[in-house]
Amino acid sequence: MTEKVRAAVRVAPGTTEMREFDRPEIDADSALLKVEVAGICGTDVKLYSNPPTSPATQGPVIMGHENVGVIAEAGEKFLQRHNVAIGDRVFLEHYVGCFNCEWCRIGEYRHCEATDWRTNADARRFGYTSADFPGTLWGGFSEYMYLPWNAVMHKIPATITAEQAGLVMPLSNGIEWALLTAGIGYQDTVLIQGPGQQGLSQLVAAKQAGAAKVIMSGTTRDKRRFDLARQLGADEVIDVLTEDPREKIMDLTDGRGLDVVLDCTSRAGTAPVLLGIDVLKRREGTLLIQGELAAFPDFPVKQVTEKAITIKSARGHSFKACELAVAQLASGRYPLEMLATHRYGIDQVDHAIRVLAGETDEDAIHISMMPELIGQPGGAVR
Repeated sequence: MTEKVRAAVRVAPGTTEMREFDRPEIDADSALLKVEVAGICGTDVKLYSNPPTSPATQGPVIMGHENVGVIAEAGEKFLQRHNVAIGDRVFLEHYVGCFNCEWCRIGEYRHCEATDWRTNADARRFGYTSADFPGTLWGGFSEYMYLPWNAVMHKIPATITAEQAGLVMPLSNGIEWALLTAGIGYQDTVLIQGPGQQGLSQLVAAKQAGAAKVIMSGTTRDKRRFDLARQLGADEVIDVLTEDPREKIMDLTDGRGLDVVLDCTSRAGTAPVLLGIDVLKRREGTLLIQGELAAFPDFPVKQVTEKAITIKSARGHSFKACELAVAQLASGRYPLEMLATHRYGIDQVDHAIRVLAGETDEDAIHISMMPELIGQPGGAVR
């Protein structure tokens, strides 16, 4: 194992440099992960162009929070605590909780302040934390990552490849939001807005849960994604630029409306939420939102209260959702490998993020960043 580690480092908004760091010293309570795949999602797009201003995220940052790799070096206490061995392939969650607060004690470490960079200047979170903090290698766009005692991992079965395991994060979010948060179940009618990696993952979760009808909406540029949505089980698709979505939804539901609407759009403004409120059933539908609009002018509170709509927020994933995602991948029931559309070396992070942001003519759903591809051309897998 070399003494130096290469990593892609965000040094300013929209700017990445390849740098070398000393390999961290590993004690009895820590480990070193050899990174195989680090996925890119919409959050990376936002954090790249507009980095967080928290002290915990300032300075050089190695991004990459959807990480899969093998345990390369570890202390004895670390191996015992996590029930892993050298050479095990694991999916690494990005939360780094304290495991002492009330949230951690009930298993909801994603809400722990120790990993919340928004409120804690000393927070730790993989893909967000500055390389100036002890351990240095806090992100997946690197050859290796530093794992403290409180890292959270999930073992990956040998039947799942590293690139497939890179889908655990978006799939776990889909399961968390559609199944565990929105409560989609047998015979429900569902609208999923946005056929990206999160929306397609929610589609799989909804079909697995027994939804009777799942509708996927998007725009004209999403034709290829609509085709994939159909392969994953979507009953109908709607192009909101060429069709009247409200009219079509009401026609598909015989005028009843929907049980659940999941908003998984990006940079679409208030329109998806307004449509969701409008097309939910007469009473007690559920609207799940994950957008981060700073303001929502003229929000239709009266309509929400009259229809007794429950609005829930989509925030991350739980341990259970990750375990279910691993099991879903291992089952082979859905062709989920089709979501992994592009791969690049970590020396191409800047380009890869811009691809996912839609700044090129490539249509990427999920991008796999792979250290082993440093110096090689990247692009579409299929």
